[in-house]
Amino acid sequence: MALNKLVLLIAAVVILLPAIAMAKDIVVGGDSGWTLDFDYQAWAKDKVFQVGDTLVFKYTPPAHNVYKVDGTGFKDCTKPAKNEALTSGNDRVDLASAGKKWYICGVSDHCDQGMKLNITVMDKSSAVRYEARIISSGIQVFVVAIIAILALMV
Repeated sequence: MALNKLVLLIAAVVILLPAIAMAKDIVVGGDSGWTLDFDYQAWAKDKVFQVGDTLVFKYTPPAHNVYKVDGTGFKDCTKPAKNEALTSGNDRVDLASAGKKWYICGVSDHCDQGMKLNITVMDKSSAVRYEARIISSGIQVFVVAIIAILALMV
């Protein structure tokens, strides 16, 4: 009976793994959204961004906006022409190519106050390999714990 449960658990994990490789909407800042007094680099540090994902910047306009910039624009908080700003408050940015991406708020001195995001977008195969390593280590710990519990019950 316990072996059947273990097989069912492993089957469920295998069925759910492909969902990891699917494109997803990622709300920048999570529940906090795109706002001041938030550490976007810490937020992004443990996330995997891959080609096909969409960044969603949620904020109340005109308090903020979003500019896509290059590395220098990010470092120096230099915003491009005003007509390049995203200003809807629910801005969606499709991650169409792999590589480094930089975003800043161009309102007042918000960028200088830390309202900026730097991410690395992986191609799908790299992202899947990276996530699989993370998940496999977690699954290994989980499976070992289940086996230990089952061994104690027998």
